[in-house]
Amino acid sequence: MAKSLKTLVVGAGNMGASHARAYKKLKGFEICGVVTRSEESRNKLIESLGGGIKGYGDYDEALADAKPDCVSINTYPETHAEYTLKAFDAGAHVFLEKPVAVTVEEAQKVVDAAKAANKKLVVGYILRVHPSWIKFIEIAQTMGNPLVMRMNLNQQSHGYMWDVHRNLMNSMSPIVDCGVHYVDVMCQMTRSKPIKVSAIGARLSDELNPGMYNYGQLQVTFENGSVGWYEAGWGPMMSETAFFVKDVVGPKGCVSIVAKDAAGASKSSDIDSHSKTESLLVHHADLDDKNEFTKPDEVIDLQDEPDHDELCEREQAYFLTAIQEDLDLTDHMADAVNSLQIVLAADQSFKEGRVVDL
Repeated sequence: MAKSLKTLVVGAGNMGASHARAYKKLKGFEICGVVTRSEESRNKLIESLGGGIKGYGDYDEALADAKPDCVSINTYPETHAEYTLKAFDAGAHVFLEKPVAVTVEEAQKVVDAAKAANKKLVVGYILRVHPSWIKFIEIAQTMGNPLVMRMNLNQQSHGYMWDVHRNLMNSMSPIVDCGVHYVDVMCQMTRSKPIKVSAIGARLSDELNPGMYNYGQLQVTFENGSVGWYEAGWGPMMSETAFFVKDVVGPKGCVSIVAKDAAGASKSSDIDSHSKTESLLVHHADLDDKNEFTKPDEVIDLQDEPDHDELCEREQAYFLTAIQEDLDLTDHMADAVNSLQIVLAADQSFKEGRVVDL
């Protein structure tokens, strides 16, 4: 029987805590330490895991002392590249929350370092392990080309989550931080090369750093003629109306996520609502000689609806498999860099007021 992998958890926010619970539950991992800047959050997470885990306030000290086989990095984006490179230098595999880095150059450096160190790098693209989103992508691929993809995730954040969002916006806007998920989905649906990006945005709060904006919409055009838009806004001013749109149209029809519960009033700040699907509505465009539809719409009820913690557990199960079975993660890492390039081009488009060619 393979020995458990000593795993160092870095960060104890929503994602760090969820991943830590997954490591605690899954056979094959053993948490050897928790690293946070805040002693309070560190102790709270360790206590919730049953205690007996060493806490660290310094990342370098933790790497040297704990000697982990794996490092789970769930910190703010500006630390991702630095922490990942140090983990590879220490001989550890890395699970890294998205995005890989704050620039494409840094992201590519991280990927190159993973290859050079012969270590696994799994990036936290949580929708890739969600069975309903996998089905959504699969059906979208049957709708022909070009595709029109419409997606958003606006969040009316307040209290603790407004603190989290403001901290995230110290390094990147919502369309960058969240956009990588949905742009990645678009790339899987189209299987085509993105060629140009444009964006609009607005600064809706004086609490943000100069130059930062908390609402944005990006538009991306693909080589095969497919187009997609993604909209994201964070803050106490955001509307709860139509915060959840996931819709794909092609020549042969359309498929939409119908999440009545998740998209209901006062749900946008609930992290579990961000990945819920509940059902898919499939519409076929085939017409008869009287221009009437030949097929009725289909509603696909989705039974396998894992919550946020269950999704994190599936991500970590994949991380474990990647290590134990030596999976080739070349495409996985390239896709993570590609989606980051698109959203950063959108950020550039907004700031420079022009379309950016890729």
